Amino acid sequence: MLIDELKKANIEAMKNRDSDARAALSVVLTKYKLQEVEARSQGKEIGDSELLSIIQKVIKELSDEKEGYVKVNNTERIASISKQEETLKAYLPRQLSEEEIRAEINKLEDKSVPSIMKHFKANFSGKVDMSLVSSIARNL
Repeated sequence: MLIDELKKANIEAMKNRDSDARAALSVVLTKYKLQEVEARSQGKEIGDSELLSIIQKVIKELSDEKEGYVKVNNTERIASISKQEETLKAYLPRQLSEEEIRAEINKLEDKSVPSIMKHFKANFSGKVDMSLVSSIARNL
């Protein structure tokens, strides 16, 4: 499972004293553990798709944080956050391209935005940037 890979990578980062990779992986592992506890209390289990969602959210948070450092020109923090983003992106599956998203939308009978979003969330979770899907759907 993907969670096992992340745990091993976290241990390796610790051994290698790679603070950037360790920081990013620790955030993901902590959020995963919290979500796992919550799911278990409801009698559910979480898998790789939920973990991919967590990784994407952390990458988005890092991107937002990096924007703030770009505004104040803090190059050291920008480099650190970029390294954290790259560490996490390595665990994401290949994302669908804009052309692939358009082709998938053209296959659908109902091309309304809610229908398109529901289709991609159900079938391509973790494999597509939902904000890109939304912008393409709105421009049809």
